Amino acid sequence: MQHISVSDIKNFLQGEVVKGSERWSVKHAIYYNRHDLTHSHSLMFVNKSETINWQEIDRKGPSLVISDKPSTELKNALKNTTVIRVKSTVQAYWKFIEYYRGLFQIPVVALTGTCGKTTTKEMIKHIASKEWNVQASVSSKNEPRQSLPYLTGIDQQTKAAIFELGLGNTGNIKHQCMIYQPTIGIITNIGVHHLDGCKSLDGYIKAKAEIVEGITKGGTLIINGDDENIKKISLHKFKGKIITFGIHENSDYQAKNIQFTKDGMKFVLQVLNEKYNVFVPGYGEHQVYNALAAIAAAKEMGLSISNAISRLSTFKTMERHLEFSTGISGSTIVDDTWTNNPTSVEAALKVLDSLGKGKKVILILGDIKRLGNFEEKYHREIGTMVAKRNVHTLITIGKLAENIANQALKDGTKAEVHMFNDVTSVLEVLKPKLDRDTIVLIKGPMSSKSMIEFANQLKNK
Repeated sequence: MQHISVSDIKNFLQGEVVKGSERWSVKHAIYYNRHDLTHSHSLMFVNKSETINWQEIDRKGPSLVISDKPSTELKNALKNTTVIRVKSTVQAYWKFIEYYRGLFQIPVVALTGTCGKTTTKEMIKHIASKEWNVQASVSSKNEPRQSLPYLTGIDQQTKAAIFELGLGNTGNIKHQCMIYQPTIGIITNIGVHHLDGCKSLDGYIKAKAEIVEGITKGGTLIINGDDENIKKISLHKFKGKIITFGIHENSDYQAKNIQFTKDGMKFVLQVLNEKYNVFVPGYGEHQVYNALAAIAAAKEMGLSISNAISRLSTFKTMERHLEFSTGISGSTIVDDTWTNNPTSVEAALKVLDSLGKGKKVILILGDIKRLGNFEEKYHREIGTMVAKRNVHTLITIGKLAENIANQALKDGTKAEVHMFNDVTSVLEVLKPKLDRDTIVLIKGPMSSKSMIEFANQLKNK
């Protein structure tokens, strides 16, 4: 965080110092009871209704408390704590956000999408980090409550920032964009997820579309030109630059001649009249889309396409994202337990369509969470997808996933089908089937530690 004097904070918040010294500087910022107080020189926003542990705050001193509590209560602060009283803690918080974000004139990228946003974010970070100091959200930790620490992770040395936007409910993306004020926004794709919070697919699309209004004036929106749900978003009010990427339809960043190769994908990128040969580690058409979005973003950030392509070739694929390993009896294990939704299941099955040719294909599929009232519908759709493929064995884990198995059977799958409530007895059925000619895809919800552990059990460690 860029250090800010307490005196300056008092002035731009138009607050009143009711206790302590203003002759020191803040180095960290949190919202009390939402983030852990772990550092000295921390600013913290405290709501009127919250109970303050003055001893804890003082031990981490010097500390700065900003609150709209009554002065009589705020004067209970101890010697290492400065207190600024404001009319409204919430208004003070947003004033601070506006002030802090305004200190930096750098490219700020924000990403959303049903799938691919974490990988694309990591690709952009990998590309930009060679030349720049980059601040980025960590892994898939994209909840709105993380936004303040991520924003204040920007400092004078930061040349670019890249943030993944989390979506659990309508309004989450709008809230995060108000904090990050992105100059570049990316929508990787829109499938089906979080229908419990957004109520329907239309509601989910509208929630994703909040990024359009969240981009700063004159900024850039980068979207998947092939995605049918993205096409439902109205862009006529967007006043910035729109860039499309895609495979099947004409796009600004177009991938052609896509091929599976050793450890990844290669393709020809066409941008205007220029063509580039691209290799991206990681398998699947979806990985090509991720690469296209990352290259487009890098160019908009001020980096060259050639340098972006060169850096992308050294990208390290992420753990549990279609991660290939040698497993029991020489089998191939594809660990895709990072996340689970209908879009990512379809992407994984498409990879097996290519890499599973001539092999005995085994699918281990777990429950898909957060589909609200549409759980049965989308699990059954996956069952139909499976039935259309040459699958040797289908194993489902969990009550919801039984719908996948039942629909596959109804649609006439030739696969041997097993349904389990948990992973306990799966290995008994699976182990005799494993050999060098077998490829096993295991896919379950991120919250399922048992499936993650089971995937590790299948691998040779």
